[in-house]
Amino acid sequence: MLRAMSVASPEPASLSPDALRAARRRIHGWWAFDWASQPYFTLCLTFVFGPYFAAVATESFMAQGLSEQVADARAQSLWSLGQTVSGIVIALCAPILGAFADNTGRRMPWIVLFSAFYLIGATSLWFMVPDGSFLVGALIAFGIGLIGAEFTTIFTNSMLPELGDDSAIGRLSGTGFAWGYVGGVLALFLMLIFFAEGESGRTFVGFEPALGLNPEMREGTRFVGPFTAVWYAVFMIPFFLWVREPRRPATHPSFKAALQDLWVTVKSLPRRVSLFAYLGSSMFYRDALNALYGFGGTYAVLVLNWSITQVGIFGIIGAVTSAIATWLGGKADSALGPKPVIIGSIVTLIVVCGLVLGMTRESLWGIALAPGSAVPDITFYICGAIIGGAGGVLQSASRSMMCRHAPPARPTEAFGLYALSGKATAFIGPALIGLTTYVTESARLGMAPLIGLFVVGLVLLIWVRAEGETA
Repeated sequence: MLRAMSVASPEPASLSPDALRAARRRIHGWWAFDWASQPYFTLCLTFVFGPYFAAVATESFMAQGLSEQVADARAQSLWSLGQTVSGIVIALCAPILGAFADNTGRRMPWIVLFSAFYLIGATSLWFMVPDGSFLVGALIAFGIGLIGAEFTTIFTNSMLPELGDDSAIGRLSGTGFAWGYVGGVLALFLMLIFFAEGESGRTFVGFEPALGLNPEMREGTRFVGPFTAVWYAVFMIPFFLWVREPRRPATHPSFKAALQDLWVTVKSLPRRVSLFAYLGSSMFYRDALNALYGFGGTYAVLVLNWSITQVGIFGIIGAVTSAIATWLGGKADSALGPKPVIIGSIVTLIVVCGLVLGMTRESLWGIALAPGSAVPDITFYICGAIIGGAGGVLQSASRSMMCRHAPPARPTEAFGLYALSGKATAFIGPALIGLTTYVTESARLGMAPLIGLFVVGLVLLIWVRAEGETA
C-alpha cells in the first residue's frame, strides 16, 4: 500500500523534468504535513492524553466525595468544555484569517505562527500530573495546541486545489490523509511500546518507560505531549523545504478589507445553493465525527473501564483501518466523485454509533452478557476499526468536495469558511454530550446526540451538487 501511495502524477506531461520534480516534491511535502500533524489528534485528543485526562479528572472528583458514575460524568463534561472553547475560538477567527491571507497573497507565515502554537500546547501537556492540580492548565494547553493544529490545517488545505485538477484532487487528498493515519498509528505504536505505562508501571510489551521516566508520576503517559511536539517539528521539515507558495499580488492587505471581502462572500452564500448546503451539511456531520473522535477513548475508559493501554491498542486498530480505507477512498473519490463517498461514510457511522450506544459491560442492546464477557471489548474494537475507516474516508472526501466549491482566486477564504462550518457548531457536539451526560449521569447515553447530528448532515446533502461549483 505504501508504495502505491507514494506514486501520483497529476502534473501535466508537458512540464520540464526540473519542473516535474519540483511539482512532485511539492506534493510529497504537502503530504508530509498530514504525517507530521496527525499525532496531535491521534495521541493527544483521542487515544492517550484524552483518556488520561478523563482518568485523572475522575480520580480528582471522586476524592471530593462524588460517586464513580457522577465523577465519570463530570470528567467527560470538563473535557467537553475544553473542546467547546477551542472550537469557538477557531470558528470566529478562521474565515477572517483566511480572507486576510488571500488578500495578502501569503499563507506560509501563518503556518509558521500556528506551528508554534502546536508545539507550545503539545509540550505543555507534560505538566498534567496525576494529582489533578493541573486540570485547568492542561485544558488551556490542549486548547492552544488544538488551535495550532486546526489553523495550520486550514492554510495547508487551501493549497490542495493548486496541486492537481479535479481528477487528481480526490486521490491526493485521500493519500494525504492515509499518510497522516500511518504517521499517527506509528507514533501511537511507539508511545505504547516505549513510554505509556499501564497499571503495572510498564508498557504493554513489558518495558519500563524509556528515558528513565517515572511510572508512579505517570511520566511515560505525560510524555505524549513533548513526544508529539518533537514529531511535528521533525516531520514538518520536508514541508518547509519542498512546498513553495506561488507568489500572488496583495489586493487589500488589511484586516478591515479582509472583513469587508469576507462579508461580501457570506452575503452571496444564499444564492450559491450547493456551497451553502454543503457548508451546512459538513457543519453537522463533521461536528459529530470530531466529537466521536474526541470522546471515543474517554467513552472506553468511563463505560468499559479500559486501561490506557487498551485504548492505545484500540487506537492502533482504528488508525490502521483509517490509513487503508482512506487511501482506497481517495481512489473511489477520483472515480466516482466525493458526494457518494461522503454519503456512504455517514450512513456507516450512524449504524456504528447505534451499535455502540446499546452496549454496556453487562449487555448488548438488552441481551444480557455473562460476567467478565469479552463481547463488549471485541465489539468496541470492531466498531473502532469501522469508525476509523469511515471517518478517515469522510474527512478526505469532504476536503475534496470543498476544493470543488473553492474559488481559484480565494481558496484560503473558502477553507476558512469550511473551518467555520466545522467549528461554528463545534461546541454543539461536545456540549450536547456534556449536557446529556450531566442530565442522565451516564457517559454511555451522553453519546446519543451524535446520531442526530449525522442525520441532519445527511439530509442537507440533498441540495449539494456532486460536481461542485465555483464563484
